[in-house]
Formats: sequence, structure tokens, C-alpha cells
Amino acid sequence: MLSVVVLGWATLQIARFLLPPLLPRITDSLGFSPGGIGLALTAFGLVYAAVQYPSGTYSDALSRATLLVPGLLVLLVSVVVLASAVTPWLFVGGIVVLGVGKGLFASPSRALVSDLFDAQRGRALGVYSAGTDLGALAASGLAVATLAVGLGWRLAFLPVLAGLGLVTVLFLLWNRESYELRRVQLAPRETAGRIAATREQRELVAAFALFYFVVGGLANFFPTLLVEAGFSEAAAGGSFALLFAVGLVAKPGAGELSDRFSRLLVGGAGFALAAGGLAVVLLAPSLPVVAVGTVLVAAGYKIQFPIADAAVMEAAPAGRVGADIGAARALFLGANALGPGVVGLVAELATFAVAFWLLVVGLAGCGVILARQYRREAYSTSSRSS
Repeated sequence: MLSVVVLGWATLQIARFLLPPLLPRITDSLGFSPGGIGLALTAFGLVYAAVQYPSGTYSDALSRATLLVPGLLVLLVSVVVLASAVTPWLFVGGIVVLGVGKGLFASPSRALVSDLFDAQRGRALGVYSAGTDLGALAASGLAVATLAVGLGWRLAFLPVLAGLGLVTVLFLLWNRESYELRRVQLAPRETAGRIAATREQRELVAAFALFYFVVGGLANFFPTLLVEAGFSEAAAGGSFALLFAVGLVAKPGAGELSDRFSRLLVGGAGFALAAGGLAVVLLAPSLPVVAVGTVLVAAGYKIQFPIADAAVMEAAPAGRVGADIGAARALFLGANALGPGVVGLVAELATFAVAFWLLVVGLAGCGVILARQYRREAYSTSSRSS
């Protein structure tokens, strides 16, 4: 089942990451304006964030399968609409439906992994979240191949359709949960109270919301930063791909490490590494130094995703894991959506280098929060022992 949900997550991420490299062809063929396609992608992000909480809550009250199967079917529909869109409005509809399907899949699948791997939650979530990097790398290769051989952009979505179909069939064959349909009452205030019940939880949620904000700016403008610094577009694109290649390896390893040691310690060290690596990139005089800094950035920030998920899930009471991770992810993804806007505004008023120095400060701030919590945790343990 872990293999199925990882394959599903990686495949839907291929659909998501196919969009950036294919956007020039898509906008030309459908007559999109830059503002129009930007609004469509914003709508995708907002819908994806909004669906997180209800999908997680329903998966607690009903079953994970009751949400995952409709999520996979919605994803299949979205890819069909995207691949067959002949007007801008159809394409926008496909992107919005993709956001709904991704939201239906994201929180319940994470909760399912948490259910299955209680003792090795960090490692399992690391394997799961590595699907993002696997999907991004596959999307890059698929887009390059599609454009290189002169095929239409619509054909690039056909392998995604086949992959999602395979995942749906495998899930239906291997699932052992029942399917339930009944009315479920949402309780957003109660859920918000749980994920912010203690000082420690509030600080963790704030730290990871800030982290997602930083990632929103970093991931969208990292190649632009390098081009502005004088590097070629090819070098910038290669460095961007390097982020995902490192993440593919770093996430499972860091997840397992956080099972063995304190998640606060591993996460805090990762934030320090990412902040230092981004500073190296900003000060880099040559491409090899940029590559070293990029590896450090990726190794430091990629490991935070399984740690953030595990931290929220471990604080959740039994039967409320899906609701709590859904609500937390809705907050995280909302912060993530603000990152590109703030970085773009600062870059317009100053430079991308200035904007990215602010991201360095943000990463360092996240590290300070986790380091303080780890110190308090260690002190409390020492006091109880004595």
C-alpha cells in the first residue's frame, strides 16, 4: 500500500510539474495571457489548500479509502480535461479539478501511511514525500522529450493518465478498508484548537508555516535568481533539477533519522544547513560553488516535509490524525501561496538577491524556533531524570 500511494503521489506530481515547462506552448495554442495563466495557477493552489481539511476530516470519520478512490477518479478526470482542452476555460477547469483531486488524495494518503507505520512514521513519510521529487524529475524529462521530438503538449499528459489508471486499479485490488457514506460534521474550531493547544504546538505550526512560505518563494524563483546573477538558463535549469535529485535521496534518510533521534534536532540542523547553503548560492562566484550551495539547500530544506507531517500527526489524538494534518497543511499551503508574491514584490522593488537574503533569514528563524524547543525538551527530560 505504501508503494501504491507513493506511486500515486509521484504520478499526480508529474501532472503538476509538467505545467511550468509546457506553459509557453500551452499559452500560445490556447491564447492565454500571462495574467490569465497566472490566475489559473493561483486558483489551483487555493483549491488544493482548501480541500485539505475536509478531506482529512472525512477520512477520519469514514475511511481513508472512501476519500482516496474518489480522489484518484477526480485526478483521472482532470488529466483528461487538460489533455483535451481546446479553449482557455476548459484548461482552467482542468487545473482547478486537478487541485481538487490532489487535495482529496494528499491528506488521507498521508494519514494512511501514518496508520500503517506507527513505529517508523518518519521513514515512511520520507519515502512518501520523495514522490514529489520523483514526479518533478520525471516531469522534466517528459517535457524535454515531448518538446525535443516536436510532439504536441497534450501528448505529454498521456503517460500521466496511464499511471493514474494503474494506481487506481492497484489500490482497488489491494485495499482492505471498507467504503462508508454518511453525513460528517466538520468542526474547524475544535481542530484549530487541537493543533494549537500548547505553546510547543503553536511554535511548531508557526515554524513550518514560515518554512512553507520560504519554499513558495525559493522553488518558484530559484532559476530566476541564478539567471539574474549572470548564469545561463541551462545552468539555472540544471541547478533547479538538482534540488529535486537531492530531495529524492534526502527525504527517506532524514525521515528514518528523525525516528531514531529527536525530530526537533534533525529539523533544526536541516534549517541551519539550508540557510547556510542558500547564503553560499547568493555569494557564489562560480557555477561549481552554486552546485555545492544547491546541494546544501536541498539537503537542508527537503528533509523538513516528512518531519513537519510527522510532528503534526504525533500530536493528534487517535481518530483525528486526518483532520489535524489536513488543517495544518491547509495553513502551510496558504503560507506557501504567499511566498512567490512577496519574493516577486521585493525583487521588483530591489533585486532577487535581496529577496533571497530575506528567505535566508526565514530559514534561520525556523531553525531557531526548533533549536529552542529542543533545548527546552532536553532540559525538561534532564530535570525529570534528576
